[in-house]
Amino acid sequence: MHSHSHDHAGHAHGYGAHALEARREDSRRRLWIALAINGALLVAEAVGGLITGSLAVLADAGHLLSDVGSIGLALFAARLATLPAVGRRTFGYQRSEVLAALVNGLLLVVVSVVIAIAAIGRFADPPEIDGLGVLLLGAFGLAGNLAATLVLARGQREDINLEGALRHSAADALGSVGVLIAGAWVLFGGSPIVDPVVGLLIAVLVLASSWRLIKEPLDVLMESAPANLDVDVVGAAICSEGGVRSVHDLHIWTVTAGFGAIAAHVVVAADTDRDLVRRRLELTLGEQFGIEHTTLQMEEEAEPGLLRVENAPDAG
Repeated sequence: MHSHSHDHAGHAHGYGAHALEARREDSRRRLWIALAINGALLVAEAVGGLITGSLAVLADAGHLLSDVGSIGLALFAARLATLPAVGRRTFGYQRSEVLAALVNGLLLVVVSVVIAIAAIGRFADPPEIDGLGVLLLGAFGLAGNLAATLVLARGQREDINLEGALRHSAADALGSVGVLIAGAWVLFGGSPIVDPVVGLLIAVLVLASSWRLIKEPLDVLMESAPANLDVDVVGAAICSEGGVRSVHDLHIWTVTAGFGAIAAHVVVAADTDRDLVRRRLELTLGEQFGIEHTTLQMEEEAEPGLLRVENAPDAG
């Protein structure tokens, strides 16, 4: 009976691990494609920004530089996450993905501040820029960013590493729209002050895209329950299983994206097959909530008589 229970739990966890690895492999392939596209755009916009004298183009190139760095970091973290668990690292290096996403978010904040400072410095005396060159660079950047964003958006979005790269890429696409507008404005006789204005807007855009990349990794590192799970609902589902009296010391957390874990003490009726209830609960948690890693301590409900002290010394 006990052996069968162990096999069942191992099978469920093995299936979850297989799905996790398939997701990581797909994400890695998409990240490599995005890295190649962003690398080409970075070289074009860095050179083009210097030639045209446009802060908007250089701001977009700065964001692209953070993109290339962030995707490289994401790929490195994804590789680390596949290393086996050894020694004291019983979960392996799976949280390297979460740390990479946090670093990416903080990097976006730094990039936005640098761009904003440069833009504010240009308001007093905006330099002349090459409107046609900026327009062409904006169109080229937009095409490349849309291609990279499309590749990433078709991946499995619960991967926070992939989501991080996607947010960088989507913000870049919007940045390229800003560059396009700045180039067209100057080309058709508008004031060059539009260039630092667009640069400042790109800075705000970059800052906004950093929010989720900072919040979600911090939630994981603070051992919060997954955002899509209601702990009370999970507790109620456990208690609704036949033979279960109550649940306490219930903890639900995320090891890394797509890898939820639960630990709980489950109190069952005295005449209940505890192994059978545990196997049913593992099945429910996996199928209903997607939690494959379970640690359930089954406790038998105490008889009321056991709570009384027998043969107590006479008070007299």
